[in-house]
Amino acid sequence: MTPDDALAALRAKADPAVHAMNERKGAGGAQYGVKMGDIRTIAKPIKTDQALAMALWDTGNIDARLLAILILKPKLLSLQQVEAMLRSNAFIQVSDWFNSYVLKAHPGKESLRERLMGDPLPIAARAGWSLTSERVEKAPEGLDLGALLDRLEAEMPGADPIVQWTMNFALGNIGIHFAAHRARVLAMAEAMGIFRDYPTPKGCTSPFVPLWVAEMVRRGVAAA
Repeated sequence: MTPDDALAALRAKADPAVHAMNERKGAGGAQYGVKMGDIRTIAKPIKTDQALAMALWDTGNIDARLLAILILKPKLLSLQQVEAMLRSNAFIQVSDWFNSYVLKAHPGKESLRERLMGDPLPIAARAGWSLTSERVEKAPEGLDLGALLDRLEAEMPGADPIVQWTMNFALGNIGIHFAAHRARVLAMAEAMGIFRDYPTPKGCTSPFVPLWVAEMVRRGVAAA
């Protein structure tokens, strides 16, 4: 598939409702407005194609970048490429797919994690805290959780909402997976009140940390 073929396939799936929703979320004009499921359907027969992925990323089109994320191989990217791609995007949906499918799959991610956490660019700091949240949950060895909580307590209330979201996941994961720190996590979350009133669909778990941790304890997911 050529870049023109891929763009044509995306254009054919343009949905005005998705386009309008993306605009409300700050997408701007570089998009067609394609449903996530349709992007995955287009990606499936392509499997992986690094050259096509990079060409699509370079268009700046949101839908093309989402497709690119699904068909590239993170290990073929240098750390410099990963960071440049991360910084070249400002749309949250693209950022979160990139963090999940590319950044977290890259073997050099730990060398970026701490530096990105304190980055003045919100989209970069969001990625750094996303990596930290993942490490708390999956590979916490060597982390100073007390120091991490100190930092969250100091920085989270004044952070950009874009960054607060993944900081909140780091805080919640400490409370869920480390019972020794749970009381402090819950006290911090109550005092900050971040996401206390977040609109949560029926059947979903609130991102407000005390409610989230309590639900994980109820399910038996949290550490005893």
